[in-house]
Amino acid sequence: MGQPCDQITRVSAMAVVRNPFAGVHQEDLSPLFDVGARLGGSLTKELVACWEHPLSATAKPLLSDLRKRWNTGLPCCTPALGKPVPTAIGGGKPLMPSNHKVGALGGSIDLPLGHKDEAWSFDHIDTLTLWVPDAPRNKTLRIDQRLSSAGQRWAR
Repeated sequence: MGQPCDQITRVSAMAVVRNPFAGVHQEDLSPLFDVGARLGGSLTKELVACWEHPLSATAKPLLSDLRKRWNTGLPCCTPALGKPVPTAIGGGKPLMPSNHKVGALGGSIDLPLGHKDEAWSFDHIDTLTLWVPDAPRNKTLRIDQRLSSAGQRWAR
């Protein structure tokens, strides 16, 4: 809008994993906590490896396929998914903004963004919409993590 601003860099890492509980009623979803914890470590390493800017915001959404109960994938998106992030980026909290959605093949999901240290920093509340044309397929979950160097441009 005619006003210069600092560069904002946003990166996202994604994984598509098989959902062992797709299509079945399962009371104990605790094995998916482990999936989230393992993915938290590997996705964080991927993001930090390509990062070269000061970091201020994080997010972790989940997109589930249409053929299962909507909440089956939620254990993947617990604080265990975000736990490796503060150590890897030099601060922040493992309780990151998250989002869960059931979607069709190629469905999009909004990655919520929030400040790594201050949940009530309204200048950092933002979203990034992502989609993968061939995910989530039947019986899969798509899990994302996101890092950002800043919040909104020209926040007021």
